[in-house]
Amino acid sequence: MPIQRLNHAVLYVRDVERSVAFYADLLGFRLRYRLHADGEVPEAAFLQAEASTNDHDLALMQIESPISPQGPERRPGLAHLAWEVDTLAELQRIRGRLLRMGGLDRELDHGTTKSLYASDPDGLLFEVCWVVPADRVGGVTPEALAPLDLDAVIAQFGADLPGGIGISVPAHH
Repeated sequence: MPIQRLNHAVLYVRDVERSVAFYADLLGFRLRYRLHADGEVPEAAFLQAEASTNDHDLALMQIESPISPQGPERRPGLAHLAWEVDTLAELQRIRGRLLRMGGLDRELDHGTTKSLYASDPDGLLFEVCWVVPADRVGGVTPEALAPLDLDAVIAQFGADLPGGIGISVPAHH
């Protein structure tokens, strides 16, 4: 059973505060948390839809100018979409396919989300993730960021534990 649902979207924006206000006022998103680049200017904001229990449904990442000094052009628009799988076994299967295709860009452990990042044939970035169920989250913060050790995560949670229960999937599912 491959991809089950869209977990979140990430957008590059010129002004995080302006975009937070827009999505809150227009669509009822609520601010969950922020990440700051220098302690003052928000670099990113993570929003949740009104009836959602997901960690975040929309992330807004600020760009300083239309062209990033680090290299490729950065303009307002889609950064990536995150697709969710139900089990770590499925994440491992997709990882194997991405490795065989030469398409795996990076693997990150976001604490509550275990993620693979890859690009499609047109170079569009996407994420495939497994979400730790609510009753297994413990003290993990969503701001965590480390290299993903998929074998260790499987040893911790088991390959077939349904992910996202109580977070991106209702607990009564």
